[in-house]
Amino acid sequence: MSNRYSVFANIDWLTIALYIIIMLFGWVNIYSAVYDEAHQSMFDISQRYGKQMLWISAALVLAFFITLIDSKIYENFSFLLYLAVIVLLVGVLLGGKEIAGSKSWFQIGGIAIQPSEFAKFATALALAKYLTQPGVNVSKFKYLFRAFVIIALPAGLILLQNDTGSMLVFSVFALVLYREGMPSWILVFALAVGIIFLSTLMVGKWMVIGALGGMLLLTIYFVRKQKKVIALMVFFFLLSAGFSFGVDYAFENILEPHQQTRINVLLGKEIDNRGAGYNVHQSKIAIGSGGLTGKGFLEGTQTKFNFVPEQSTDFIFCTVGEEWGFIGTSVVVILYVMLFVRLIFLAERQRSHFSRIYGYGVLSVMFFHFAINIGMTIGLVPVIGIPLPFFSYGGSSLWSFTILLFIFLKFDAERKKVFI
Repeated sequence: MSNRYSVFANIDWLTIALYIIIMLFGWVNIYSAVYDEAHQSMFDISQRYGKQMLWISAALVLAFFITLIDSKIYENFSFLLYLAVIVLLVGVLLGGKEIAGSKSWFQIGGIAIQPSEFAKFATALALAKYLTQPGVNVSKFKYLFRAFVIIALPAGLILLQNDTGSMLVFSVFALVLYREGMPSWILVFALAVGIIFLSTLMVGKWMVIGALGGMLLLTIYFVRKQKKVIALMVFFFLLSAGFSFGVDYAFENILEPHQQTRINVLLGKEIDNRGAGYNVHQSKIAIGSGGLTGKGFLEGTQTKFNFVPEQSTDFIFCTVGEEWGFIGTSVVVILYVMLFVRLIFLAERQRSHFSRIYGYGVLSVMFFHFAINIGMTIGLVPVIGIPLPFFSYGGSSLWSFTILLFIFLKFDAERKKVFI
């Protein structure tokens, strides 16, 4: 019993307090987003807000049991958990239920479970386990390649489910690798690829190739005596030009028309407020109409008349903006920033290499969800359909984020047992 008491004494209650506050505020906004006068009780389980309270209650029980399990079990069984999730991802491809165009769900009675949500914590554990193996050094290509395979396997299976949003979450594990010694040039290269990709879509391949050619000529003029630098720049130019052609070809010949329209709307090349841009347009109206203090709880007209689709899930943040205003949205952002800063502090104080890596995995996944979800609602990033952690409606996402967070809190609570 003394060990259990010591765990609860050493656990980070500030992080738990932030977790509970964000979760309960999300529940209140889910209630508002789908409010039905015929079902006014917040505990009515026939409605989404009643179901969410069941998910919250189950999440708290789950969090409690996670803290009772020896943290070594999570570390020792990391690869086994990862393998189990891979099996589930394959299984859902073979016999899952398709919802909203994605074959990502197991239907068990009245409950739908999404394995891709649980793949995030399993991948974070497996990656941490691999990176702490003797001799592993991600500054060397073979070890870095193996780490990318661990990340890419679940991501690829999720992409086959037609769930691009969840797949993209796994790209954020690159930040964990960078923290553990991945060469900086890889991130610089990825940034360059992103810039060329967006530039090609915005101004066309010939403008991009022309700009790159101008940069090449200037470089040759200033470093004309350094043949190695010139050769490197020529190689970069040819590679970039080829990539730009590839982007243009993929956009025109591989992407579906609705995907092309979504990208063009985001980049401002098209205006489609009744089609692909409808959700974002209505979301921005809702957030903007809230002003400084908002219209008041249950008083949002965009919310009340269901102008914004998926308002209790992917677009829950616009409910906050409309009913709680700039002050309310600022409070939500501040709560998340406090959570992220706290997670950085906890990760850096770990004595175990494994728990530190896992901690940065937790932070990276949550930050990606936070940044992309809010970016979607205000029109800064494409709509890819990922939830706001602990805030959006959904049992699978809430449970997976709870598992992700509380495994790390368990590691932190037992950090003093680790002898350096």
